[in-house]
Amino acid sequence: MLNWRRDPGYEQRKMQHELRMKQLESEIEQLRRENVRAKALSALIKQHCFPDDFNSTPLPPTEPGSSSS
Repeated sequence: MLNWRRDPGYEQRKMQHELRMKQLESEIEQLRRENVRAKALSALIKQHCFPDDFNSTPLPPTEPGSSSS
């Protein structure tokens, strides 16, 4: 016959582990939402600060003899 003793702290550690796993899942979900928001903000910044060459308005040509300053 086996001499087996139940670990008295097992149930408590198991519950702590399950609680920590739920906390981590919540943090992961929050980070996913923040990543989506950051990507959207980054796209807006790129759109406003670094427009594509074909989307930007070209500067008017400078007339000969005019001062550029």
